[in-house]
Amino acid sequence: MTAGALSSSDQELLAECCARARQLLHRNLSPAGILAATPGPLATARGYAAIFGRDAAICALGMAVSGDPHLQREAASGLLTLARYQASNGQLPKFVDPRQDEADFWYLGCIDATLWWLIAIAWLDTNQPETRLATSLGPKIERAIGWLSCQEHQRFFLLQQNEASDWADIMPRSGFVLYANALWYLVKRIYAIPGAAETKHNFNQLFYPFARAIADYRRARLLMHYARKSARNRDLYLSFVNFSFCGDEGDVFGNVLAILAGLADEAGTHRIIRAIVRARANEPYPVRVICDPITRQSVFWRPYMSRHQQNFAWQYHNGGVWPFVGAFWVIALVEAGLHAKARAELVRLAQANALSGWAFAEWLHGRTLRPEGMSGQSWNAAAFLLAHEWVRCGAALFRKAMGAMDHSGR
Repeated sequence: MTAGALSSSDQELLAECCARARQLLHRNLSPAGILAATPGPLATARGYAAIFGRDAAICALGMAVSGDPHLQREAASGLLTLARYQASNGQLPKFVDPRQDEADFWYLGCIDATLWWLIAIAWLDTNQPETRLATSLGPKIERAIGWLSCQEHQRFFLLQQNEASDWADIMPRSGFVLYANALWYLVKRIYAIPGAAETKHNFNQLFYPFARAIADYRRARLLMHYARKSARNRDLYLSFVNFSFCGDEGDVFGNVLAILAGLADEAGTHRIIRAIVRARANEPYPVRVICDPITRQSVFWRPYMSRHQQNFAWQYHNGGVWPFVGAFWVIALVEAGLHAKARAELVRLAQANALSGWAFAEWLHGRTLRPEGMSGQSWNAAAFLLAHEWVRCGAALFRKAMGAMDHSGR
């Protein structure tokens, strides 16, 4: 067996995971699009039998390259449903409940549903040109970009948001948030939105303020001063930057997206990967979404984090293992040229999805590895198919996709 090659049993596991992922997505399809989880009494009671903005968009990425004609045809269904419920100001909803004919926009707003929706539209048009979504949804796309632009700081060219207003919806990140701004830069590249170069420059200054460069803008210098003074983890991008405080808990998803969006250079990419591996956030299953969970003793602890006993250390967004994020970790390894490691991590990702009889569990406890949350997660299945295709094709898949999607000339 050549170095990095998979054993026959590993290959069989990957093939089974692909087959079960496609089956799960078929089960979770509804006339309005892909549901967040397998429908049933518990999923309905907990609100998972709905079309979620970020979930449907991420699912569309995997469904488009799934090799299953029916899934490929239905990849756009959820995006079209979300478009029908777009707010008059351009924001896309957090989720749509077709049964109740209503959309929800979360307590403090949901910034990333709009970002993922825009990315998924471009991805589908690249992989399925016959969909022509950008043409049919043109006015809605313009309104979505307009709404996001209104959230942008006019000197930093970065999005601003409140706490608990993205996928990590009971985490205390606020101000300029790494995860959302990695997506914003990618959206800017795809849709040739002015200021992408400024966004990239300020992203790297504020979220990685440990380089020697001194900012020209005095407010940037102040933000960087606070971060340099207080941050401990200096190998990862900060999870957020606010007036006099910042997050250095190690946001794995945000750092991985920074790699995929082209915000980290080659040295930065490998520095990030080494830091995540050093924190063992990828062991034994990829990937734990926080390197150092926030404890009750931390100044960043919020009372709402104990809601439903859910977000204590090593749980949920505060250090749980999320298999769909693990898929993006695998993709980042491919983009970094670490193909053997990407294949090995893909196998461990399949093992995570296989727990509890192929439950495709929402998340695993970061210490006990017990499957938690809602089983039958659509984005686990779709993201696995996306990562599997990326490993199969190598980095050329991303270069081809970005070459077709990127209209900015960068």
